[in-house]
Amino acid sequence: MADNEEELSTPMPRDAKIIEGLLKSMGVEEYEPRVIHKFLELWYRYVVDVLTDAQVYSEHASKSAIDLDDVKLAIQSQANFSFSQPPPREVLLELAKNRNKMPLPKCLAPGVPLPPDQDTLISPNYQFAFPNKRSAEPIEETEEEEASVNADPNPSSQEEKTDTQQNPTQRVSFPLPKRQKD
Repeated sequence: MADNEEELSTPMPRDAKIIEGLLKSMGVEEYEPRVIHKFLELWYRYVVDVLTDAQVYSEHASKSAIDLDDVKLAIQSQANFSFSQPPPREVLLELAKNRNKMPLPKCLAPGVPLPPDQDTLISPNYQFAFPNKRSAEPIEETEEEEASVNADPNPSSQEEKTDTQQNPTQRVSFPLPKRQKD
């Protein structure tokens, strides 16, 4: 309550009263007090940019002071470079007509078609490198291990075992869990 009394007793600057009047004329009744400060900051920044540009135009024209034409040119320049104008209606209608000539692809499955996993941001894109503890120790094969390696009829598994023994690190990757829709 004390804040409201303090705000009411403190006189408001003229520019802040103008902004408050603009907000009320647009039907805005409730807003935070910081809104007025942000509008004032935007307003002052815009005026400084326009007057700085007008001064540059005036100096370029070898004038001793800024005149109305310089300010108008600066305002037009700010409007052209700060705010983009949409294309004319006719251009948009022609673009829409050309685009709508192509039929949409047939949907094979219900729902939204998604790209393949390798093209998405949720696909696994990392690997962990763990030191291989077995390779750090001296490799001593016992008679049982030699017998089991020799007894293995699959030669590719023997190659894998020798690769893991020669590689000091082991790379592991795993996919991220899928998010559930709420």
